[in-house]
Amino acid sequence: MAAPESLSPAGGAGEEAPDDDEDEAEAEDPERPGAVGGARSGGGGGAGAGSCGGPGSAFTRRAVTLRVLLKDGLLEPGSGVLSIYYLGKKFVGDLQPDGRIVWQETGQVFNSPSAWATHCKKLVNPAKKSGCGWASVKYKGQKLDKYKAAWLRRNQFHVPAVAADESPASEGEEEELLMEDEEEEVLTGVSAEDKSRRPQAKGPSEPVHPEAIPPGKRVENKTRVPVRYCMLGNRDSARNPHTLVEVTSFAAINKFQPFNVAISSNVLFLLDFHSHLTRSQVVGYLGGRWDINSQMLTVLRAFPCRSRLGDAETAATVEEEIYQSLLLRGLSLVGWYHSHPHSPALPSLQDIDAQMDYQLRLQGSSNGFQPCLALLCSPYYSGNPGPESKISPFWVMPPPEQRPSDYGIPMDVEMAYVQDSFLTNDILHEMMLLVEFYKGAPDLVRFQEPWNQEHTYLDKLKMSLASRTSKDQGLCHVLEQVYSILKQGS
Repeated sequence: MAAPESLSPAGGAGEEAPDDDEDEAEAEDPERPGAVGGARSGGGGGAGAGSCGGPGSAFTRRAVTLRVLLKDGLLEPGSGVLSIYYLGKKFVGDLQPDGRIVWQETGQVFNSPSAWATHCKKLVNPAKKSGCGWASVKYKGQKLDKYKAAWLRRNQFHVPAVAADESPASEGEEEELLMEDEEEEVLTGVSAEDKSRRPQAKGPSEPVHPEAIPPGKRVENKTRVPVRYCMLGNRDSARNPHTLVEVTSFAAINKFQPFNVAISSNVLFLLDFHSHLTRSQVVGYLGGRWDINSQMLTVLRAFPCRSRLGDAETAATVEEEIYQSLLLRGLSLVGWYHSHPHSPALPSLQDIDAQMDYQLRLQGSSNGFQPCLALLCSPYYSGNPGPESKISPFWVMPPPEQRPSDYGIPMDVEMAYVQDSFLTNDILHEMMLLVEFYKGAPDLVRFQEPWNQEHTYLDKLKMSLASRTSKDQGLCHVLEQVYSILKQGS
């Protein structure tokens, strides 16, 4: 499901990149006398860092325009050769011989990649202030900044190839652009294993597109040590996106939680069961209702994603099933969940960015507040106090306005637990579908094997689910059948 188009990744917490338009307008052609040298370098005349360089050292990245790349043969004009992927949306443009861009959908003409990217991104996310043009716009599937870097290497002989490739885009764009890359790979069905945790879902009011549903991830072999949020500082592209971050309480920053949460025991039961089945990470969606008057978010149903990475056909089917299930039950998409099988139930930097994006998606363009909840489940983390999985909710607060380049702040969310009267048939049916889906998989947990000296993995599963089982034990015999199948199948 595309992470909420009322839920799907967006920027929001990233550092805003400067608008390139003014610079590109000034540097329409770097061969112009006024377009090179220390125009913005803070130095006078030719005396600056650039004066020590070799041939072409006065050229700056901002002096490279589409017109220049066309003139030098790195690009060719054409219809539909330019594209932008942003928050689950794709924009297609034509490259004109004079370097201008024509947006196919409306016929609007833009003078630079930044102008087009800024316009498109603001349509999707009005809070977006810049377009990150050269790194956001792609020419025949490759980022324009790669062509800019190639031009720079050709004309700036003193610039190492690595350096030219590392930073052709404006500073502060990297994290957002990484997320855009992940979106495009999901949209086009090309994903890397480490992209798998990021669900991309349409909002409940819109059709769900057949975008790949992330199935899970490789086993986390090494224990990841969480860091405190205050230790992160500015975004750092060199930082591991899987770095875990401790959550912050609202009380610690003298704020009130902006919404209340009530969650059904059946939701926790099903997502806990799902998380136990495999040594890989799993993903699912949360359905429920938002009462704007009482500011209460009620989470009533979990919808596991039964799809393997890259299996777009199966993903499309499962997505449609989830969308129809939401409609039939009169529920809205209110969040998502995923597991950290062997690590703490704390968000990673990647989770934090994804969650911020989903929050923007669920809120949409309306002025009203619409919360989006994230749940993390850690079934096999050795630091858990007992056999029960750790399930932790979190929500992301944007960084302070004066520190826009910081990561979003992962906030601990207090929830009220509502014990369901009975385990519904559709939950049991979903459990059987999950068992069938993972049957024979190489990452299936071997439930007959020992979890510790006293209990098997099946024992561990039963003990974890016991605290989330409904009051009515009338369906215990059905559960035992499920457990028996698990034991035999593993």
